[in-house]
Amino acid sequence: MTSFQQARVEMGIRLRQLRETAGLSGKELAELLDWQPSKVSRLENARQSATDDDVSAWAAAVRAEPEELAELKERAAAIELRRSDWRHWAHSGLAASQEDVRGQEARATLFRVFEPGVIIGLLQTAEYARHVFLTLKREYGATGELDAAVRVRMQRQEILYDASRTFRFIMPEAALRTKLAPSQVMQGQMDRLLAVTTLPTIELGIIPFEQQHPSVPLTGFWLFDNDQVLVPTRSKEVRTSERQDVEFYARVFDEYHKVAVCGEEARSVIMRVNHDYAKQSQL
Repeated sequence: MTSFQQARVEMGIRLRQLRETAGLSGKELAELLDWQPSKVSRLENARQSATDDDVSAWAAAVRAEPEELAELKERAAAIELRRSDWRHWAHSGLAASQEDVRGQEARATLFRVFEPGVIIGLLQTAEYARHVFLTLKREYGATGELDAAVRVRMQRQEILYDASRTFRFIMPEAALRTKLAPSQVMQGQMDRLLAVTTLPTIELGIIPFEQQHPSVPLTGFWLFDNDQVLVPTRSKEVRTSERQDVEFYARVFDEYHKVAVCGEEARSVIMRVNHDYAKQSQL
């Protein structure tokens, strides 16, 4: 067990102790916090990392003492520091890392996402996701069952059908043509992209090859509401709630949005790519 896993297990044990001392069942606590009972279970069983907001809400619900809240916040900060380092999330398990992302997504209502070289996770098919996870296992030595990781990634996509949320996704055509799986799997992925363009919660923008980019697409990024930005690099995940950083990435997103095509024009680009994958499949 890595230090990251151990810290998360210890946090789960402490949270459970506080809940039980307060005389609350997991279901009762979830009702007090307006959470799904599964979230209480994931936190207590170390399948998801508790955020600063999570521990604050938990401590308030169980009427924890101020020093207990301070201890929980310190633990949460230490876990987040370890989690952002690829060496820790890789060895914590692929499914566990997906649960953490799922927890982050559950707290947001507006998503603005730019990905330069891979299909955005919330839009991936199961087979495409499987090949992506295979590359992570090979490159980072990531642990965990592929089936479990794929299952959680597919469960994450349920949020796309929540009418209270808005998703704005942008990818260059190059991301659609980055072949991370066999041609038949890529065809299925293009079909999935065509399908999601019909969802009322989603705006999917594609930057065609012939369109000039406003800046060098060095890395992808995720904006959660106007509160936080996540920038994955090859070795760390950088998360910040600094106002200047969030505003900077919001401006970058708007610049990419101006050169992206949406609606029928985006569908035309996807169908063109799909046609090319179909020809490859016949070879």
